[in-house]
Amino acid sequence: MDQAHIKYTLSWASLAAMGFILIFVAQMLGLIGHYGITTIVLIGINIIAALGLNLVVGISGQFSLGHAGFMAIGAYATALVMEVVPGIIGFILGMAAGIVVSGVIALIVGIPTLRLRGDYLAIATLGFAEIIRIVIMNLKITNGPAGIFGIAPFVSWQLVYILAVITLIIVVNFVRSMPGRAIIAVRDNEIAAESLGINTTKYKVIAFVTGALFAAMAGSLRASFIQSIAPKDYAFMQSIMILIIIVIGGIGSMSGTVVTAIALGVLDTMLQNFGSLRMVIYAVILIAVMLVRPQGIFGSRELSLKKWLFDEGDGHGSDNTENA
Repeated sequence: MDQAHIKYTLSWASLAAMGFILIFVAQMLGLIGHYGITTIVLIGINIIAALGLNLVVGISGQFSLGHAGFMAIGAYATALVMEVVPGIIGFILGMAAGIVVSGVIALIVGIPTLRLRGDYLAIATLGFAEIIRIVIMNLKITNGPAGIFGIAPFVSWQLVYILAVITLIIVVNFVRSMPGRAIIAVRDNEIAAESLGINTTKYKVIAFVTGALFAAMAGSLRASFIQSIAPKDYAFMQSIMILIIIVIGGIGSMSGTVVTAIALGVLDTMLQNFGSLRMVIYAVILIAVMLVRPQGIFGSRELSLKKWLFDEGDGHGSDNTENA
């Protein structure tokens, strides 16, 4: 890892540490109550899921609508394992089981479906997510449509915050690694990449499986935090909500994903008092953003804290390097 890369990682780690301290102090002073903490946790879970999906959609260029299916696997694996092994050990084992199962299923599903392109891949992944949901609804062990209640809570905002930061660091470094650049090459021009000897299917599957692992982690955290799960929680709209985050933030922009997840989480909280008008206002704001910035708030650019903190004489807040 070169010095510039280390500085880049450290700059984001410093910002993350300041955010952690800020939330901690605000909670200690009573400035953030229970509802605020709930909002922070849900934002963190959405960040983890959206970063994984952005790796698939934004970096590898594969349009997937199956993210809710992998979140469901992580959530139900955690709940079922915790019924057998109560306590924090059960939670850890359940999350690990969900991640492993999601990875294996993503590998099995990804090898044939990632040979498809565009709308065909989107339909195939959507069908996969629906199959997962229907299977869950018809199994006795998952309690069918009623779902599972009384899941032990082992998720705090500190845990979600740390896992979200770790996810961001892993994804950013993965994108900048050799496999990540190979995935970008496949996205930009699959035929040219294949002519250079890059195994295009292999790298698309790597991105797809990695995204599924993070989705399972997000589902596991959500199950333990909400303390209940049901098949309807992982329907088509759940995939759409995660997709909206990366589209509004800018497809391929990880910092855009984080900023948008925070903004939409805060916006959703602010609109709670508007009752049934909430979703209308929410949709109008999303439409307005897409009309003004059809490429997303950040486009494919990334915030460059490295320039602010380490480069002298440069006042710009973002670089113009796309996915560099």
